[in-house]
Amino acid sequence: MSDSLDKESANLSGWFDENAQHRLPLRVYYEDTDAGGLVYHANYLRFFERARTEMLRLTGFTNAGLTASDGVSFAVRRVEIDFVAPAKLEDTLEVVTRITDTGGASFAVAQIARRDGRDLARAQVQLATINRAGRPARLPAPVREALINLCTRQKRD
Repeated sequence: MSDSLDKESANLSGWFDENAQHRLPLRVYYEDTDAGGLVYHANYLRFFERARTEMLRLTGFTNAGLTASDGVSFAVRRVEIDFVAPAKLEDTLEVVTRITDTGGASFAVAQIARRDGRDLARAQVQLATINRAGRPARLPAPVREALINLCTRQKRD
């Protein structure tokens, strides 16, 4: 975790647990639900995106910062989601994110949305690094090192 984050920012960004997995709490709002009061299936993608963004922030990088400094951003290349049980209006969820692979221009994560320890949705996401023109690009070395470090710590613990 970056030393420059204050306590409020760290709470907004979630935290890394003892196994180096990122955890982000989320509340289900009315805007997240369908007419029946259940989370609309596509909104799990938004929850997972938020969690990946905050995990990156806790490693010391931001999407806007990487675009400004290195001219790169991340694009979802592939996603597979299993919907296990519905989340409901006003539920408090936790999204757990774990790095599963890191390559030269991509990385993969496993993500789970949970309520009270019960899995609601599970995703496998492959992300590609792209430049401003939308072409594949190498992961910036410091980002790649941070992701490899997390992945190694997650497998070890």
